[in-house]
Amino acid sequence: MTDVPRATARRLPLYYRYLRAFSNMGKTRISSSELSDAVKIDSATIRRDFSHFGALGKRGYGYDVEILLEFFRKQLYQDRLVTVGLVGAGNLGNALMHYNFKKSNNVRIGAAFDVNEEIVGTVQNGVPIYPLHDLVEILQDMEIKVVILAIPEEAVPDVVAELEKTDIKGILNFTAVRLHVSDHIFVQNVDLANELQTLIYYIGVNDHKTNKDGFVMMNEDND
Repeated sequence: MTDVPRATARRLPLYYRYLRAFSNMGKTRISSSELSDAVKIDSATIRRDFSHFGALGKRGYGYDVEILLEFFRKQLYQDRLVTVGLVGAGNLGNALMHYNFKKSNNVRIGAAFDVNEEIVGTVQNGVPIYPLHDLVEILQDMEIKVVILAIPEEAVPDVVAELEKTDIKGILNFTAVRLHVSDHIFVQNVDLANELQTLIYYIGVNDHKTNKDGFVMMNEDND
């Protein structure tokens, strides 16, 4: 299997979600065009995404839903429970702790870390809050490989330096700071302000197109 492009990897959870829906409806076989109608991604992109994983379907038959579902379940590690750590238990961190990740996937926050002495030592929505200075020890003891970062920007360099001392393999970064980490650590950036500004930009572009040309641009999923 060749390296999978990041754009393809970002679409895999979407495919998996809709395949589960098809399975729950009792559907046993789908075509790329049927999946395209559901996920709103063109069928050529879907076929190209799937081609990175070898022959998942048959020409003239389509895709077996259960086989495809089981394949992506393993690719996304949905066949096991994954425990992640949370650094930063403030407003955003608290919201993440109250979000039920297991409702849609097998992920749970097993430990959170903060400097606020009022919440350190407490349990929030089933998640124990540890002092930040115990970060390395707890992550190693719990064998946590993925960490969510939801801390103030000024705290990022010191926290990342501590994370580098652990065996983590991935960081979901909710800060606006672009992280400089070792090559073996994957970083997924989630900049909510940037996403909102991008949405507002596209709304403005669509409004301009509508006013100027009398039509509205369709949504596109770009690589």
